[in-house]
Amino acid sequence: MVQKNTKPPSSAKSEAVAPKRRGRPRAYQPEVALGRALDLFRKDGFAATSLDDLSAATGMNRPSLYGAFGDKRELYIKSYQRYRADARAAMIDIFKDELPIRKRLQRIFAVALDIYLSGDSGPRGCFTVMTAASEAVSDPDIRAMVLEGFAELDKSFAACFRLARDKGELPPSADPEALAQIASATIHTIAIRARARVPRKQLEAIVKGAIDVMVGPAAD
Repeated sequence: MVQKNTKPPSSAKSEAVAPKRRGRPRAYQPEVALGRALDLFRKDGFAATSLDDLSAATGMNRPSLYGAFGDKRELYIKSYQRYRADARAAMIDIFKDELPIRKRLQRIFAVALDIYLSGDSGPRGCFTVMTAASEAVSDPDIRAMVLEGFAELDKSFAACFRLARDKGELPPSADPEALAQIASATIHTIAIRARARVPRKQLEAIVKGAIDVMVGPAAD
């Protein structure tokens, strides 16, 4: 008896179904998803933000989150990097604009308050001060980023005070580095108070007092 060939024709092999991909197709916008993760981390911090929270906020399931951003820690770091880039972009022109020192400081602090007081569910404060500084205690990579951010801010303020001293707006004895640290400390305190929902008028009064200390009272 002749046995029938039960093997499928060779052409059928080419029609084999491709294996299904795991996770969700990348129909999302990575930058949008990262922005939503940033908002969540900034509001709730690292420990209180779960993967389920991130999945709901970004519209991505866990495999997609891992595939796009890595684990939770990596997503947190990418979010912090995004925050710093956005904050830098918002401030860079003001730091470069050679206004008189008092007006320049007023504009810098006003923009900072705009950033810290923003948020759909209330003032979000500063990512660095409110959450990254806490994670810096145990994570050396985040600590390095936080310290780099502090140094960058100090350096930018010092350049403002140095120029003001060279132009005669400050006395020759003025110390740009020391004044820069006072300015940075003022940034940090209004960030904390903004998150605690201190009214903007009170924050502006703190800023005015700090500027008077740094550059002298305004002329009448």
